[in-house]
Amino acid sequence: MILIFSWILMDFAGEIPSTYYSDYVIELGGSPTILGLITFVSMLALAYVQFPGGYLADKYGRQKLISTLTFGVAISYIFYAVAPSWHLILLGAALQNLCLLYQPALMAMMADSLPPEKRGMGFSILNLIMSVSTTPAPAIALLLVVTYGSVIGMRIAYAIVTFLFLVAAIVRLRLKESLKNAEKLNFREALSSYPRALKEGIKVWKVVPRSTLFLFFSSLITRASFSMVNALFLVYAFYELKIGGTPNPLLPAEQDPALQLARQRWGYLSIFLSICMIILAYPSGKIIDKIGRKASLLMATSLIIPSVFLFVYGNYQLLFFVMPLLGITQLLGFSSYQTLFADLVPQMHRGKITGSRNFFSYIFMALGGIIGGILYDRFSPKLPFLLIPVLMIPSILLVLFCVREPKPEEREA
Repeated sequence: MILIFSWILMDFAGEIPSTYYSDYVIELGGSPTILGLITFVSMLALAYVQFPGGYLADKYGRQKLISTLTFGVAISYIFYAVAPSWHLILLGAALQNLCLLYQPALMAMMADSLPPEKRGMGFSILNLIMSVSTTPAPAIALLLVVTYGSVIGMRIAYAIVTFLFLVAAIVRLRLKESLKNAEKLNFREALSSYPRALKEGIKVWKVVPRSTLFLFFSSLITRASFSMVNALFLVYAFYELKIGGTPNPLLPAEQDPALQLARQRWGYLSIFLSICMIILAYPSGKIIDKIGRKASLLMATSLIIPSVFLFVYGNYQLLFFVMPLLGITQLLGFSSYQTLFADLVPQMHRGKITGSRNFFSYIFMALGGIIGGILYDRFSPKLPFLLIPVLMIPSILLVLFCVREPKPEEREA
């Protein structure tokens, strides 16, 4: 309950500026390539802390890492709020992701807290709660941007994030340890643990079911693919689909009627998407527990292919169908993947496996981010989007032929 309450605060706060994050970076002198660069640096920083994060989570427990480093994440948002240019956002993103050393501990604690037979519903209920909590966020973002302008409105949004993240960090001080026989934290040993953590994070793949490795390869392809375009959906909608009309390059962005209308329409679209996620979260959990984790994952990954084509060749009206469709693919895919992962991996290895999995995922996501930005700027705005359906094919085949879903009695506690 403490995790959920803190997540509600953090997800609600984080969703406010994320609605217009890409627009904010461009307003501060950025570009699609710069957006890719920020993703690249962020993911590399996040990758760097995954092995020690997983190692420390399984050795010293989950609670200390989570409660302490949440304060660091909160402080990193000050850089976003006061940034005179995109360079300070880059610095804040690096600091934020280094503090996410606690991420493997967070996911391990969540898996520890759910009984095996209820994990599909558990992860989906969590997603439902998060979706409900973030529903007002796009409306608040829209109000701030329309009232104060895109830059000042976003600065206010990031100030709100900083405050609510600090509150969440204080709440997390009340978390109870979920790992049995956790050792007392030794900071000197923790700092020198990286080589050992790296070694154990790779060696641990030999002691988990082989399906776990193929599941990881599939998720690696999917996550790296979406990292190419995650920061570019808004940019493509504004400047290629022209959802507010054709922008005038001779006018400042704050005075361009087309961009002003595009921001309003993007806000309406984000609000509609949030409502759809609430409606779809519970049924997605029922689907996972009814038809199985593997079938749900295959369904979600397959739906990505038509969704991307509809976005690339769509218009403003069609986006009200396409964006929820993309949302449900990620909601169903994430929940089924996390559920299947928790079923396959024993509790004693979850921290290390999560850290190792995340390390390699973030390396590839970093590459995906910078490649997507460069392809968008240097070749064609469509290209990074159209690569996703191509890459989904091997991802689907790996799950279909190489991943075995454990039976209910075989699921790890």
